[in-house]
Amino acid sequence: MKGDRTRATILERAVDLASLEGLEGLTIGRLADDLGMSKSGLFAHFGSKEELQLATVEAAGERFIEQAFRPALAAPRGLPRLTAIARAWLDYVQRGVFPGGCFFAAASFEFDGRNGPVRDAVVMRMNQWLGAIEKAVEMAKDEGHIDTDVDAAQVAFEMNAIFFGANFSYNLRQDNKALERAERAIAARLESLTPKRGRRTPPARSARPRTARAPRRA
Repeated sequence: MKGDRTRATILERAVDLASLEGLEGLTIGRLADDLGMSKSGLFAHFGSKEELQLATVEAAGERFIEQAFRPALAAPRGLPRLTAIARAWLDYVQRGVFPGGCFFAAASFEFDGRNGPVRDAVVMRMNQWLGAIEKAVEMAKDEGHIDTDVDAAQVAFEMNAIFFGANFSYNLRQDNKALERAERAIAARLESLTPKRGRRTPPARSARPRTARAPRRA
Protein backbone atom coordinates (compact mmCIF):
# COMPACT_ATOMS: atom_id res chain seq x y z
CA MET A 1 0.00 0.00 0.00
CA LYS A 2 2.77 2.45 0.90
CA GLY A 3 4.64 1.54 -2.27
CA ASP A 4 1.52 2.18 -4.36
CA ARG A 5 0.99 5.57 -2.73
CA THR A 6 4.61 6.52 -3.30
CA ARG A 7 4.41 5.50 -6.93
CA ALA A 8 1.21 7.51 -7.40
CA THR A 9 2.82 10.58 -5.83
CA ILE A 10 5.86 10.21 -8.09
CA LEU A 11 3.67 9.93 -11.17
CA GLU A 12 1.60 12.97 -10.23
CA ARG A 13 4.79 15.05 -10.28
CA ALA A 14 6.11 13.28 -13.37
CA VAL A 15 2.94 14.19 -15.30
CA ASP A 16 3.24 17.85 -14.30
CA LEU A 17 6.93 17.99 -15.22
CA ALA A 18 6.34 16.27 -18.56
CA SER A 19 3.55 18.69 -19.42
CA LEU A 20 5.97 21.57 -18.85
CA GLU A 21 9.24 20.15 -20.18
CA GLY A 22 8.18 17.32 -22.48
CA LEU A 23 8.38 13.57 -22.08
CA GLU A 24 11.93 13.48 -23.45
CA GLY A 25 13.01 15.86 -20.71
CA LEU A 26 11.58 13.52 -18.09
CA THR A 27 14.40 11.39 -16.74
CA ILE A 28 14.86 9.49 -13.52
CA GLY A 29 17.65 11.87 -12.52
CA ARG A 30 15.57 14.98 -13.25
CA LEU A 31 12.57 13.61 -11.37
CA ALA A 32 14.69 12.46 -8.43
CA ASP A 33 16.15 15.95 -8.05
CA ASP A 34 12.71 17.53 -8.21
CA LEU A 35 11.27 15.18 -5.59
CA GLY A 36 14.33 15.16 -3.36
CA MET A 37 14.66 11.40 -3.77
CA SER A 38 17.58 9.19 -4.64
CA LYS A 39 17.90 7.74 -8.13
CA SER A 40 18.00 4.27 -6.61
CA GLY A 41 14.67 4.97 -4.89
CA LEU A 42 13.09 5.87 -8.22
CA PHE A 43 14.68 2.88 -9.94
CA ALA A 44 12.79 0.71 -7.45
CA HIS A 45 9.57 1.93 -9.12
CA PHE A 46 10.75 2.50 -12.69
CA GLY A 47 13.64 0.52 -14.11
CA SER A 48 14.34 2.82 -17.04
CA LYS A 49 13.53 6.19 -18.58
CA GLU A 50 11.19 4.54 -21.06
CA GLU A 51 9.30 2.72 -18.31
CA LEU A 52 8.92 6.03 -16.48
CA GLN A 53 7.66 7.74 -19.64
CA LEU A 54 5.12 5.01 -20.33
CA ALA A 55 3.81 5.13 -16.76
CA THR A 56 3.58 8.92 -17.03
CA VAL A 57 1.50 8.71 -20.23
CA GLU A 58 -0.81 6.23 -18.51
CA ALA A 59 -1.20 8.48 -15.44
CA ALA A 60 -1.79 11.52 -17.65
CA GLY A 61 -4.47 9.57 -19.51
CA GLU A 62 -6.31 8.79 -16.28
CA ARG A 63 -6.19 12.43 -15.22
CA PHE A 64 -7.44 13.51 -18.64
CA ILE A 65 -10.39 11.12 -18.50
CA GLU A 66 -11.41 12.27 -15.05
CA GLN A 67 -11.08 15.99 -15.75
CA ALA A 68 -11.83 16.43 -19.46
CA PHE A 69 -14.18 13.62 -20.41
CA ARG A 70 -16.06 12.03 -17.52
CA PRO A 71 -17.87 15.27 -16.51
CA ALA A 72 -19.55 15.32 -19.94
CA LEU A 73 -21.12 11.90 -19.40
CA ALA A 74 -23.69 13.47 -17.07
CA ALA A 75 -25.27 15.20 -20.08
CA PRO A 76 -28.11 13.46 -21.95
CA ARG A 77 -27.22 11.27 -24.93
CA GLY A 78 -27.03 12.95 -28.29
CA LEU A 79 -26.21 16.54 -29.15
CA PRO A 80 -26.27 17.71 -25.50
CA ARG A 81 -23.53 15.21 -24.64
CA LEU A 82 -21.48 16.05 -27.71
CA THR A 83 -21.68 19.72 -26.76
CA ALA A 84 -20.79 18.88 -23.17
CA ILE A 85 -17.67 17.02 -24.30
CA ALA A 86 -16.48 20.13 -26.10
CA ARG A 87 -17.19 22.37 -23.14
CA ALA A 88 -15.58 19.99 -20.66
CA TRP A 89 -12.40 19.93 -22.75
CA LEU A 90 -12.26 23.72 -22.96
CA ASP A 91 -12.86 24.04 -19.22
CA TYR A 92 -10.12 21.49 -18.56
CA VAL A 93 -7.59 23.65 -20.41
CA GLN A 94 -8.81 26.80 -18.69
CA ARG A 95 -8.51 25.23 -15.24
CA GLY A 96 -4.88 24.26 -15.85
CA VAL A 97 -5.38 20.57 -15.12
CA PHE A 98 -1.90 20.15 -16.62
CA PRO A 99 0.38 23.12 -15.84
CA GLY A 100 1.86 23.13 -19.33
CA GLY A 101 -1.47 23.01 -21.16
CA CYS A 102 -3.03 19.91 -22.68
CA PHE A 103 -0.62 17.04 -22.01
CA PHE A 104 -1.68 15.07 -25.06
CA ALA A 105 -1.55 18.02 -27.44
CA ALA A 106 2.06 18.58 -26.40
CA ALA A 107 2.94 14.87 -26.48
CA SER A 108 1.33 14.47 -29.91
CA PHE A 109 3.58 17.13 -31.41
CA GLU A 110 6.62 15.88 -29.51
CA PHE A 111 6.30 12.30 -30.76
CA ASP A 112 4.53 12.62 -34.10
CA GLY A 113 7.76 12.00 -36.03
CA ARG A 114 9.19 9.27 -33.80
CA ASN A 115 8.77 5.55 -33.40
CA GLY A 116 8.69 3.37 -30.32
CA PRO A 117 6.58 2.37 -27.32
CA VAL A 118 6.12 5.90 -25.96
CA ARG A 119 4.78 7.16 -29.28
CA ASP A 120 2.51 4.11 -29.46
CA ALA A 121 1.14 4.89 -25.99
CA VAL A 122 0.35 8.48 -26.98
CA VAL A 123 -1.28 7.28 -30.22
CA MET A 124 -3.43 4.80 -28.29
CA ARG A 125 -4.71 7.50 -25.95
CA MET A 126 -5.43 9.88 -28.80
CA ASN A 127 -7.25 7.15 -30.72
CA GLN A 128 -9.39 6.49 -27.65
CA TRP A 129 -10.19 10.19 -27.39
CA LEU A 130 -11.15 10.53 -31.05
CA GLY A 131 -13.14 7.30 -30.77
CA ALA A 132 -15.09 8.73 -27.84
CA ILE A 133 -16.02 11.80 -29.88
CA GLU A 134 -17.04 9.61 -32.82
CA LYS A 135 -19.24 7.54 -30.52
CA ALA A 136 -20.93 10.69 -29.21
CA VAL A 137 -21.59 11.77 -32.81
CA GLU A 138 -23.13 8.39 -33.61
CA MET A 139 -25.36 8.68 -30.54
CA ALA A 140 -26.49 12.11 -31.71
CA LYS A 141 -27.38 10.57 -35.08
CA ASP A 142 -29.32 7.79 -33.35
CA GLU A 143 -31.25 10.38 -31.31
CA GLY A 144 -32.17 12.30 -34.46
CA HIS A 145 -30.27 15.39 -33.31
CA ILE A 146 -27.96 15.51 -36.33
CA ASP A 147 -28.20 14.24 -39.91
CA THR A 148 -27.75 10.52 -40.32
CA ASP A 149 -25.31 10.94 -43.20
CA VAL A 150 -22.80 12.88 -41.06
CA ASP A 151 -19.29 11.38 -41.08
CA ALA A 152 -18.49 10.86 -37.39
CA ALA A 153 -14.73 10.54 -38.01
CA GLN A 154 -14.73 13.86 -39.88
CA VAL A 155 -16.51 15.65 -37.03
CA ALA A 156 -14.10 14.17 -34.47
CA PHE A 157 -11.16 15.30 -36.60
CA GLU A 158 -12.50 18.84 -36.84
CA MET A 159 -13.33 19.13 -33.15
CA ASN A 160 -9.91 17.88 -32.12
CA ALA A 161 -8.25 20.29 -34.55
CA ILE A 162 -10.14 23.15 -32.90
CA PHE A 163 -9.15 21.86 -29.45
CA PHE A 164 -5.46 21.73 -30.35
CA GLY A 165 -5.65 25.18 -31.94
CA ALA A 166 -7.31 26.57 -28.82
CA ASN A 167 -4.64 25.02 -26.60
CA PHE A 168 -1.91 26.61 -28.75
CA SER A 169 -3.48 30.07 -28.72
CA TYR A 170 -4.42 30.00 -25.03
CA ASN A 171 -1.10 28.75 -23.68
CA LEU A 172 1.51 29.89 -26.19
CA ARG A 173 -0.04 33.12 -27.48
CA GLN A 174 -1.82 33.79 -24.17
CA ASP A 175 -4.96 34.73 -26.05
CA ASN A 176 -7.67 35.11 -23.42
CA LYS A 177 -10.35 34.78 -26.09
CA ALA A 178 -9.00 31.53 -27.56
CA LEU A 179 -11.34 29.22 -25.67
CA GLU A 180 -14.33 31.43 -26.39
CA ARG A 181 -13.44 31.43 -30.09
CA ALA A 182 -13.10 27.64 -30.02
CA GLU A 183 -16.48 27.26 -28.36
CA ARG A 184 -18.13 29.42 -31.00
CA ALA A 185 -16.44 27.48 -33.80
CA ILE A 186 -17.60 24.14 -32.41
CA ALA A 187 -21.13 25.43 -31.77
CA ALA A 188 -21.35 26.65 -35.37
CA ARG A 189 -20.07 23.32 -36.70
CA LEU A 190 -22.52 21.29 -34.63
CA GLU A 191 -25.37 23.59 -35.62
CA SER A 192 -24.56 22.90 -39.26
CA LEU A 193 -25.08 19.18 -38.64
CA THR A 194 -28.64 19.41 -37.36
CA PRO A 195 -31.48 18.20 -39.61
CA LYS A 196 -32.65 20.91 -41.96
CA ARG A 197 -36.26 19.76 -41.68
CA GLY A 198 -38.38 18.55 -38.82
CA ARG A 199 -37.86 18.92 -35.15
CA ARG A 200 -34.45 19.93 -33.92
CA THR A 201 -33.17 19.36 -30.40
CA PRO A 202 -30.85 22.16 -29.23
CA PRO A 203 -27.90 21.36 -26.94
CA ALA A 204 -28.61 21.62 -23.23
CA ARG A 205 -27.00 24.78 -21.87
CA SER A 206 -26.98 23.23 -18.39
CA ALA A 207 -24.51 20.60 -19.61
CA ARG A 208 -21.63 23.02 -19.27
CA PRO A 209 -19.65 22.77 -16.02
CA ARG A 210 -20.05 26.07 -14.27
CA THR A 211 -16.47 27.21 -13.80
CA ALA A 212 -15.51 30.83 -13.45
CA ARG A 213 -13.40 32.25 -16.26
CA ALA A 214 -10.32 33.29 -14.38
CA PRO A 215 -8.01 35.84 -16.04
CA ARG A 216 -5.09 34.28 -17.88
CA ARG A 217 -1.82 34.38 -15.98
CA ALA A 218 0.86 36.53 -17.54
